[in-house]
Amino acid sequence: MRLSIRCVQCILAKVALHFVQLDLNLLIALDALLEQGSVTAAAEQLHLSVPAMSRTLGRIRRATGDPVLVRTGRTMTPTPYALAVRGEVQAVLAAARAVLTPPRDVDPATLERTFTLQVHDAIATALAPGLLAAVAAEAPGVRLRFLAETAVDTDDLRQGRVDLEIGAGARTSPEFRAETAGADSLVVIGRAGHPALASRPDLAGYAAARHLTVSRRGRLQDPVDDALAEQGLRRQVVAAAPTTAIALQVAAAGDLLVTAPQRACRATVDALGLTTRPLPLPMPPVPVTCSWHQRSEADPVHAWLRAHARSALREQFAEPAARQPGVRGR
Repeated sequence: MRLSIRCVQCILAKVALHFVQLDLNLLIALDALLEQGSVTAAAEQLHLSVPAMSRTLGRIRRATGDPVLVRTGRTMTPTPYALAVRGEVQAVLAAARAVLTPPRDVDPATLERTFTLQVHDAIATALAPGLLAAVAAEAPGVRLRFLAETAVDTDDLRQGRVDLEIGAGARTSPEFRAETAGADSLVVIGRAGHPALASRPDLAGYAAARHLTVSRRGRLQDPVDDALAEQGLRRQVVAAAPTTAIALQVAAAGDLLVTAPQRACRATVDALGLTTRPLPLPMPPVPVTCSWHQRSEADPVHAWLRAHARSALREQFAEPAARQPGVRGR
């Protein structure tokens, strides 16, 4: 009977795996024998019976072609070969333990790593200064790459090209983890002196004004329009901008109104001298959510990044009571 090449490869792989497992077990036993200098003491260390350890010593002798330990009177003495390889045995076992027990402690001062964060542009404006300052103070070797949200959904988070996604929505698949770090409320924003913002606008005046939506997909309708429709009203949406920053720049130069999150836009509103007014329409708070892939859940360095991102977000978006010391998230 002839075997295919693939069958032979599979058999060889299984044989190789068998010998790797066998060699590792023998190395553990060999290390104990050389450390204790006694079959009985080595058996106690590894929680084996003395006959089982004696059989293992026999396997080691057959595998190496060396007696390893020889009896000299009432004790056993390692052979020159055993003494020569003892350091190598310990090094191999230490490397194997390091692979199977990754470090949990993080020394930020020695970190050399680049993290990629995909963030809604308005949130990035509020988040970046505080996060960059905190990271620079602890880990000068860490770099942060801020990416804008894309017009279409991608698998960048799943594939590891993005470390954190931060925005108003959370991934729902079980392979992702998420937490809400805060929330924001919608306000109406326009240029200083805009007639619709001379005082607190009523619902009819708000709907009658000309509006600009913010949509990375170019949508001319958002949940505000759905809420208005329930009131039997419709606003005049004349354009869509891909980012909040662009929308506010347009609003500053004309008579269009932008409905956007208040805290996220605070810095841009102040820089452009814009006016804000409460939205005359009950709308739920906009959540600020961090999402990451489950592969990073146990990574201590990624957890360190998440902690700093959470802290910076809460500084900007948490309610005042939640910013007090002692209030922590998971």
